[in-house]
Amino acid sequence: MTVVLTQSPALVPLFARGALLSAVKRPRPDAEFPRTRLVLPGLRVDLARLAAYERVCGFATGDDALPVTYPHVLGFPLAMRLMSARDFPLPLLGLVHTSIAITRHRALSATGEHELTVYVDGLAPHRRGTEAGVVTEVRAGDEVVWESRSTYLARHGSTSGGSAPAEKGTSLPSVAEWRLAGDVGRRYAAASGDRNPIHLHPLTARLFGFPRAIAHGMWTVARCLAAHGVPQAALVRAEFRAPVLLPGAVTYAARGERFELRGGGDRLHLTGSVYPLTP
Repeated sequence: MTVVLTQSPALVPLFARGALLSAVKRPRPDAEFPRTRLVLPGLRVDLARLAAYERVCGFATGDDALPVTYPHVLGFPLAMRLMSARDFPLPLLGLVHTSIAITRHRALSATGEHELTVYVDGLAPHRRGTEAGVVTEVRAGDEVVWESRSTYLARHGSTSGGSAPAEKGTSLPSVAEWRLAGDVGRRYAAASGDRNPIHLHPLTARLFGFPRAIAHGMWTVARCLAAHGVPQAALVRAEFRAPVLLPGAVTYAARGERFELRGGGDRLHLTGSVYPLTP
């Protein structure tokens, strides 16, 4: 079923609905999931919010081309509408963004008109629970010019107690050391609309088991891609390994198409790659 929207959904009510429904969700990999495709035609970018996003993520401001990660921000409210719905089988509370793969076929104009489509493409078993795939597509006319697939993990069942062992960074050479201010999560939330409480303040983060606020995963990958550079037509992959506590310090490392973000003791926070697409 396709549902055509007239405007982007408001995120705060979706967070609230998803939180309330989380208690009644019983996730499992063979559960039914919504087959709805949400479509938002005639979308135009708010240039002020875009500029704020570019500044907090480290992208150059003033370019007509959208940063490669920005369509995820545009599609996130639609994804949240699906994931906060009663028929989505995974609880929104505790849902972890584990990976994203982006294919940009060509640069998207910041001043153009776009059509968004977002849908859930399936559930899969994971060693720690159940993972859902969420696809976002951006069209210009009839052409898909940008698409992504994100995976979100709900831990349950055979999940072992305690924290997973900290993964260590690989041999990628260090490129830059970044000191992250305590307000990065709030600044990114204001620009992106993603106001998950684990990113905003130490007190709200502690309610979910974190000692301090943590950076948005999509901020970490955007910040790395701003430093790495992305061709106009490219395939980008990123996997989120461990949260980045705020304030804090991280190391950006890269070689060739690969990049990563490391913390103290070479703890691995993020791994990724960028590959140019040939015509």
